[in-house]
Amino acid sequence: MNKRLEKRHKRQVTRARERVKTSAPDTRTPEQLKAVREENRARVGHGSVPLAPYTTPTTKAEDL
Repeated sequence: MNKRLEKRHKRQVTRARERVKTSAPDTRTPEQLKAVREENRARVGHGSVPLAPYTTPTTKAEDL
């Protein structure tokens, strides 16, 4: 690359690095994580109406 393109690329990389957001580390204790997982498991099967299995529509002429 010529020097102009190298400088432009360097500026772009520097600006891109400034815009990157890093996520905060998870500071929950193992006991808290376990409690959250158990709570989520309890919610999954808690619905009053069970989910129906997915069925594909039939394309037979007899069904129409």
